[in-house]
Amino acid sequence: MSKNGQSKPNNQPAGPCVMVIFGASGDLTRRKLIPALYNLAAANLLPSRFAIVGFAFDPLTTESFRKQLNDEVQSFETAALDPKLWQSILERTFYIQGDFKDPAAFQQLKEKVEQADLDYHTEGNRFFYLAVAPGFFSEIVKQLGQAGLVQQQNGHWSRVIIEKPFGHDLDSARQLNADIKKVLDESQIYRIDHYLGKETVQNIMVFRFGNSIFEPIWNRSFIDHVQITAAESVGVEHRGAYYERAGALRDMVPNHLFQLVTLTAMEPPVSFEADAVRQKQAEVLHAIQPSSPEDVLQNMVRGQYGAGAEGTQPALGYRAEPNVAPDSATETFVALKLSLDNWRWAGVPFYLRTGKRLGKRVTEIAIQFRRTPFVLFRNTPIKELQPNRLLIQIQPNEGISLSFGAKVPGPVMNLGVVKMDFDYARYFGSAPSTGYERLLYDCMIGDATLFQRADTLEAAWKILQPVLDVWSALPPRNFPNYAAGSWGPPEAEALLARDGREWREPD
Repeated sequence: MSKNGQSKPNNQPAGPCVMVIFGASGDLTRRKLIPALYNLAAANLLPSRFAIVGFAFDPLTTESFRKQLNDEVQSFETAALDPKLWQSILERTFYIQGDFKDPAAFQQLKEKVEQADLDYHTEGNRFFYLAVAPGFFSEIVKQLGQAGLVQQQNGHWSRVIIEKPFGHDLDSARQLNADIKKVLDESQIYRIDHYLGKETVQNIMVFRFGNSIFEPIWNRSFIDHVQITAAESVGVEHRGAYYERAGALRDMVPNHLFQLVTLTAMEPPVSFEADAVRQKQAEVLHAIQPSSPEDVLQNMVRGQYGAGAEGTQPALGYRAEPNVAPDSATETFVALKLSLDNWRWAGVPFYLRTGKRLGKRVTEIAIQFRRTPFVLFRNTPIKELQPNRLLIQIQPNEGISLSFGAKVPGPVMNLGVVKMDFDYARYFGSAPSTGYERLLYDCMIGDATLFQRADTLEAAWKILQPVLDVWSALPPRNFPNYAAGSWGPPEAEALLARDGREWREPD
């Protein structure tokens, strides 16, 4: 049973509810949320008793909002539309125009939600998606509380999904948690990370804990190091103003990359229940050794892209992008070396890197195992043994591969590296997905496993606070320091080279 006494269904439609989207006229709603809801409906996971209420400042009506969604859905939907099914979603979609700070607008919202409860028999259940700028999070939650929209009584539930970034440092994250907990219980707060909606990310726990051949060797006795890469080939595009405030560290590390670290490094939970899984993830973050200023200078690298090329096309440098300062000191690349001080991982470095305008769009986790002793091959033509590597690919293609050595046929002892590949689409077929379907569905059924808990989020910011402090005190002197289309600044290569290692270049 989940909280509020609601059972978790197994491949069954979620229970009746109303979804309210704040920032409904924005890009995220059109590109991801509405297509995800359609995909859930096509998979028979969206409740039949369901309604959508959009709330934004733009001067739209329900009719013009529906027309806007209808005109653009073909551009963002991941499969051919069933016109009848799509029409049924549109007919249950409404719009409220209002200011996020206006109590009167929230009274209008309350009336619309209560009317939807009556019209669609949603039983007083509702969830609110905050697809808005972070500065509005606290205000919207406060207004929801004052309007009586998030009370849970008589078996009815109310939940709030909050987009990243959740704070911009440790103090702001703590303050934001304190603000929203004045109104909401922790069980009502769903801090979303869309990376966790990807099948391969969800499969990491199944892969590790459901296969007896891997878990016994998933430790410091067999693993040399771990590399996690989240690379984008594009620049900041139209997000220059946001990126100037955030930068690559805040944008990617405390959420996406640390989630991948915790799933890779966590101890086995006793169940897949949310509290059991998230407790083990929190333990990983608490085990990461804190950084001194000297550690930051030694083990943390930042970069900013200059002019270069994306494929065969010329690419602008970051400082030439729209809404970016011509002398900007914002990092578009980070690489970190982390050390976990626990029995499983002591002595095994975790190398993380993420950035814009890199050589390829790819997100992957590379587990490199220790080299075997060379003595057996001393008197053969073989000069070096390649270590085994397990590769978990998250995007753009989802799959898992294992590389190992095998003898090349012939009279002379020679080794080649071969791969065993598992590709999701090839084995299971591809299902239409935006990456948000599982997360929206989980919120509807009250499963918070794939959402961040308050203490986990604060632990992530606590790890990064020394980096933020040093980098703000010592502005970079060499930006831009890598060309668009490359794999980052030379300091990132040096970070691994000092340890006798090198980054894996994605295939």
